[in-house]
Amino acid sequence: MDKHTFTAVLHKEEEFYVAECPEIGTVSQGHTVEEAISNLKESTGLYLEEFPLLNMKNRGRFSVPVYYL
Repeated sequence: MDKHTFTAVLHKEEEFYVAECPEIGTVSQGHTVEEAISNLKESTGLYLEEFPLLNMKNRGRFSVPVYYL
């Protein structure tokens, strides 16, 4: 299974951390950084199941590097 790497951009909004994957356009949130990243992985994976990238042979495994602003 291929492994794909996408970017996660996080920022804090009041009581939630917001995580965005700019390459795919998915956004999620969580009460902690870890929860926001986990939710982003899930939402990005679900998005890619419905709208796969043209050059993706296999879906399901990818890593998300995290950059703190």
